[in-house]
Amino acid sequence: MRIIIAFFLLFCLIGCKQINKSDDKYTLHIIHAGSLTLPVHELSRAFREENPDVRILTEAWGSKAGARRVIDINTPVDVFMSADYMVIENMLIPDHASWYISFATNELSIVYTTRSRYASEINQDNWMDILMKPNVKYGRSNPDMDPCGVRSVFTIKLAEKKYDREGFARQLLEKDTDNIRPKETDLIALLENNHIDYIFLYKSVAIQHGLEYLELPDSLALGNFALNDWYRSVSIETLGTRPGETIIEYGEAMVYGLTILRKSENPTLAKRFVEFVMHPEKGQAILKKLGQEPVDNFENPHQKIIPKSLVERISER
Repeated sequence: MRIIIAFFLLFCLIGCKQINKSDDKYTLHIIHAGSLTLPVHELSRAFREENPDVRILTEAWGSKAGARRVIDINTPVDVFMSADYMVIENMLIPDHASWYISFATNELSIVYTTRSRYASEINQDNWMDILMKPNVKYGRSNPDMDPCGVRSVFTIKLAEKKYDREGFARQLLEKDTDNIRPKETDLIALLENNHIDYIFLYKSVAIQHGLEYLELPDSLALGNFALNDWYRSVSIETLGTRPGETIIEYGEAMVYGLTILRKSENPTLAKRFVEFVMHPEKGQAILKKLGQEPVDNFENPHQKIIPKSLVERISER
């Protein structure tokens, strides 16, 4: 009897291992920017409708923090989706990835609620003065961890130049530093709980969460590719990949990027997911509905090594 039980247990163990191994083949692990939380949820849901056997695991991080997680962890990650393609270029290529694809754009806005101080008054002409008021609290994300934090600094510096307000950028960046968070979506709870009045946030995230937002002019919103020369007139020094290393980042129009990582254990499945994201009537339609337009005429230095099927999807947009 003991022998029979032993064989039965052994059979169960072997069966479990086989099932787990089979499941791994259909598991997709995605690390993505915090601003892509809802889009990735919707993309994953729609992808699984076409691929019901697939399990999708996702992690939301500030894009730079997510890239550091890719670099540091042993868990194989299949797809990395960043709010800034330069995070992939600067941090993951060539050791952890060999190419990236630009897949969406965005704009920066000033986001608030109806309970925010001066909510009924704020506009494109007075937002700088309102944010500087002592009784107003604002938040932004950490530039060393999140591209939205970098872009917030760019917008603030561009505003100083555009309106000839010498000293404004330094004063605003030194204000409310206790409200800096690792990623931009961490600030939403603070805003909704009325702990802060305003946050620098992507327009798409404001739309997705039903928040009030001030639409900034093209010269400050970082969404107009024709203004890249103007955007590049400002810069910021941020932490690099290695301890003690820093890099200089220059302003430019927003481009989200994605890649399939070298450590992917399921590159075929990852490729299928990226093809879905880039499909004009599938993934691109979902992103557009959620406030993120496709990228047109973007010069990609890695174009020649992007998988052919993905290049075809790009050309279809």
